[in-house]
Amino acid sequence: MRATWQVLPVNDTDSESLRPPCAIFLTEQVAELNAGAGFLSQLTDEEQNRVRAMGTLKTLEKRDRLFTQGEQHLGVWIIETGRIRSFYTGPNGREITLAYWTSGHFVGGPEVFGTGRHIWSGDALEQTNVLFLSGRCMRTLVAEIPSVAISVIEGLVAKGRCYSALIQMLGTRTASARLEHLLVILATHHGREEDGEIVIDRTISYEQLATIVGSTRQWVSTTIDNLHAKGVLSLTRNQMRISSVDSLRAQLGLSSME
Repeated sequence: MRATWQVLPVNDTDSESLRPPCAIFLTEQVAELNAGAGFLSQLTDEEQNRVRAMGTLKTLEKRDRLFTQGEQHLGVWIIETGRIRSFYTGPNGREITLAYWTSGHFVGGPEVFGTGRHIWSGDALEQTNVLFLSGRCMRTLVAEIPSVAISVIEGLVAKGRCYSALIQMLGTRTASARLEHLLVILATHHGREEDGEIVIDRTISYEQLATIVGSTRQWVSTTIDNLHAKGVLSLTRNQMRISSVDSLRAQLGLSSME
């Protein structure tokens, strides 16, 4: 049976090392994972109402495709609830995941004005609600509402950092190092404290982890089993457990990723 991990909200809000769920992507700057997630939150109520009036709400079920690389770009989607995975599929069918985006982020970029074609695909990891804004609507909103223009710029800056981080990590880190960084990100942002340990429930498959770090499911499975054998973490059928984020970094030989 394929092992999987689920990312859950942190239950212990008093823990400084544990934070609410946010986007997931390869980066050394963990604090930047949720940059660009406040697209609508920076707007006044009146401005938010106008944006929503110009948009179209859509509900996706798990595995539904939102957009596909190569398709004509029509606009962007703001995630209201749920998660969207952005990924690229090569000619041989192999996938590389850019990121898992959560509520507040917009997806469909880097184009925002409905020109060109999608260079990534996006699908829903669970039931997800999105607000679609056409390229024409985005151009109107950016021209008329400064707060929207600032939010778009900040969102594109965050996406640019994400693209850059992926290139840097793939080009300068081994697959093992990338997986270790990903484990720290999951422990820091998607674990919960239980009996003095950090627990990550397993409902993200090894295959999904492999598409993030640029490897294969078999390699991920073997590497995590080896970390278990070395005592870096402990595994059960449904959970991964570590004593603390700091101890995980220390055992993996990683410096702070803040």
